[in-house]
Amino acid sequence: MENVFVVTGASRGIGAATASLAAQAGYRVVRASRSAEESVGDRGWDARCDVSSWNSVQDLMSRVESRWGRIDVVFANAGVSVDTSFVSSSGAEPSEWTDMVVTNVCGPAFTACAAMPALIRSGGHLVLTGSAAGRGVRPGNLYSATKWAITGLAQAIRAEAVDTGVRVTVVQPGLVDTDAIPPSRVDDPKLAPEDVGRAVLYAVSQPSTVDVNEILLRPTGQAAHR
Repeated sequence: MENVFVVTGASRGIGAATASLAAQAGYRVVRASRSAEESVGDRGWDARCDVSSWNSVQDLMSRVESRWGRIDVVFANAGVSVDTSFVSSSGAEPSEWTDMVVTNVCGPAFTACAAMPALIRSGGHLVLTGSAAGRGVRPGNLYSATKWAITGLAQAIRAEAVDTGVRVTVVQPGLVDTDAIPPSRVDDPKLAPEDVGRAVLYAVSQPSTVDVNEILLRPTGQAAHR
């Protein structure tokens, strides 16, 4: 039975690039996103899923395992970003922050919880998208705080799953060339989405005896504080 790779936030950017690389590596790939038009083939599946909804994520994992018999890799990648400030009126209104926090923190947590039974059965691998922004202070940046949370989430899941055979990796990219780049950083060095995808495939391609806990990657020339 062929291995199955589920990617959330797969409609663009890191998710789309990783899904493509996983398909090239021989996986059956589920490309999940809020905007997907449901379509399933023998090796590829575009699946609608809203990671901010526990019921939606649980339904996705159930459908995938029911149809394709197993889940071997889950890449909890879906996320959003809005500009924030705690001391000025710049950035998004606080009323707009909730979706980001729920998507970026609850989304990966829901995804992990829904996928874990299948990953335990397969001895599989959970990968979460963190960020280099989650490793240092970014003034007024709530997005950065949500990515700090992902580092802690990955560690908490790994600690609980230590005797299950499931491996847990958090990938922490620096600035990536996507449509979410703030105007102030358009001229900064950037990673391609495929650069991050290759890091994900590196982690999941290791022998089952190797658990790559964290991967931090930045574009050449990006300062550590950026």
